[in-house]
Amino acid sequence: MALEKARIVLDEEHHAVQQAAHDMGYQTPPTSPSAGTRTTTIVPGQVQHSHEPPSSRRASEALVELSRTTQDNPSSSSTTTLVPVSQSPQRLSGDRLRFVGAATRRIARGIDLDEIVMGLCRATVPTFSDAILVYLRDPLPVGDERPTGPLVLRLRRTDRIPAEQNTEYGVVPPIQPEMDPVGAELCEVQPGSALAEVLRGVRPVFTDAPTVRKALPELLGGIADFVTPGSQRAILAPLRGRRRVIGAALFLRRPKRLGFDTEDLLVAAQLATHSALGVERAVGDRHTASIAGELQRKMLPVALPRCTGVRLAFRYLPAAETARVGGDWYDAIPLPGSRVALVVGDVMGHSMTSAALMGQLRTTAQTLAGLDLPPQEVLHHLDEQAQRLGTDHIATCLYAVYDPVAHRITIANAGHPPPVLLELGGRAEVLRVPAGAPIGVGGVNFEAVELDAPAGATLLLYTDGLVESRLRDVWTGIEQLREKLAATAQLTGPDHPPPLEALCDEVLDMLGPGDRDDDTALLAARFDGIAPSDVAYWFLEPEDKAPGRARRLARRALSRWGMEELSDTVELLVSEVVTNAVRYATRPVTLRLLRTDVLRCEVGDDVPQLPRLRQARATDEGGRGLYLVNRLARRWGTTRLSTGKVVWFELDQPTPPPCRPGSHASS
Repeated sequence: MALEKARIVLDEEHHAVQQAAHDMGYQTPPTSPSAGTRTTTIVPGQVQHSHEPPSSRRASEALVELSRTTQDNPSSSSTTTLVPVSQSPQRLSGDRLRFVGAATRRIARGIDLDEIVMGLCRATVPTFSDAILVYLRDPLPVGDERPTGPLVLRLRRTDRIPAEQNTEYGVVPPIQPEMDPVGAELCEVQPGSALAEVLRGVRPVFTDAPTVRKALPELLGGIADFVTPGSQRAILAPLRGRRRVIGAALFLRRPKRLGFDTEDLLVAAQLATHSALGVERAVGDRHTASIAGELQRKMLPVALPRCTGVRLAFRYLPAAETARVGGDWYDAIPLPGSRVALVVGDVMGHSMTSAALMGQLRTTAQTLAGLDLPPQEVLHHLDEQAQRLGTDHIATCLYAVYDPVAHRITIANAGHPPPVLLELGGRAEVLRVPAGAPIGVGGVNFEAVELDAPAGATLLLYTDGLVESRLRDVWTGIEQLREKLAATAQLTGPDHPPPLEALCDEVLDMLGPGDRDDDTALLAARFDGIAPSDVAYWFLEPEDKAPGRARRLARRALSRWGMEELSDTVELLVSEVVTNAVRYATRPVTLRLLRTDVLRCEVGDDVPQLPRLRQARATDEGGRGLYLVNRLARRWGTTRLSTGKVVWFELDQPTPPPCRPGSHASS
């Protein structure tokens, strides 16, 4: 629908150009149609010519067709002759201004480079000229950067009146190799040459001037002879931007049409100026969008971390090429206690500012998650951060924390579309989460809800680009998403959830051709959880006997799990970490062992200061605890909490012994 509206607007602008040109004095003389003759009338409000695709026309073909006359094909079956109508100078001047205004508006409607060049061609052919050749600098300079190397012009587009609308060339002659040299498509402007002198000028010039006649072979190569000499039938207009020449436009008229006059030079100057400024704007916008896109890609995670008890998959789909970069983001952040924070957000707008603000909010969310704040507190601080960055910055965000031990998830929302939970049996449900106000509004109390997260269920977080477009509203899209998930789950049966990666691809398949107006971020979390039998949890009083009790408890748990091979290492490391904890703690110390694909040990206390790894001297009696942890553990780390800290380490599970020859593994 948006594209149709754009086409309607462009057609209206083109009709306005046709109307203004008609009022300038060019119209078909009244003739009576006879057998074998068809009279074509340019009617205001109707487009009477067609155009080739932007990159399909070559300069030689356009000039060969333009040079054909009625003597070459006297039996042509169509006649179109544009003649001037007598008007007063005042009215003609006013109509000329109307034409220039309509034509420049048509050019300004262009969004990208091709549309601007096409706007120049459609505004001038056939009303102002019968053909046009547009050359642009290759490569086009961006902003204030100074071009390096020689000035090279490349043919960007050619337009001309189709052969069926002109008696002056009927059958298009075949293009001979010698008529189609490389110079017609690519031209290197030599310093001090005639073409360089012409392009250095500010105003368009007639091609019958001696200097311009010398410059044409440089621009057109061997096909310059097809430009009819004399009678001012061609105008060469430099396309000059704010600082430098960025191209050239060659306007051509047929031999049977009146040549250009000095007033037409002013029209060509206006068209060239507006086109050059539009090209510079389009190049700058494209460069800015490219930088913003690269900035956004660098700020989004390339891969998500491996978290205990949950499997993750993500997709990011940028908007269509006509849109600028957006501010969608996603993240998964490991938290103490084997929990994981799932985040998805969307900054309003499509610009470099949106991408930069997205990076700042994502970094802030990671920092707040490291403090292990509740989800509603994280959104509150994100809201304050957005207000500090500016009063006009608005974003939506959904922040969820999954606990694989408790099989629960806590969710807080700031104006974001609600998540969808796909249960193991195939039932898809849109979770009822308080919507909240977007981030950046200020003065809002965010709420959090705690829900069940059963093993085998899949939580889907997404941005509005997935469910909202110009073809459907957001709630219709959410319902379609829910139905899509339920239908996909039916393919694998009630006892087996669909593969996570394939599920993400299926979800993106719901996007049609008209659904790419906005960026789309998708984060899927498959809840595996941790069984209660794989968790051991104790409280230890902060006393001298705590390390010894911790060793005994850890040994018993490892024996129950059949992991006696790790007993010596685990007892040593647990003893060192618990000793450090009870030395300064005033409340009970927590000890937890988790058996997943690795063995994880977590020791928590109420002291916020984080321990640091240091090299103990030979005479020191202590200070080697973390050194041993660093040497023996697979990985380790510390996390500051609102109530203290957690020190954790992980060990690889023992490898089962290989089966001996002749033995059989038990089933």
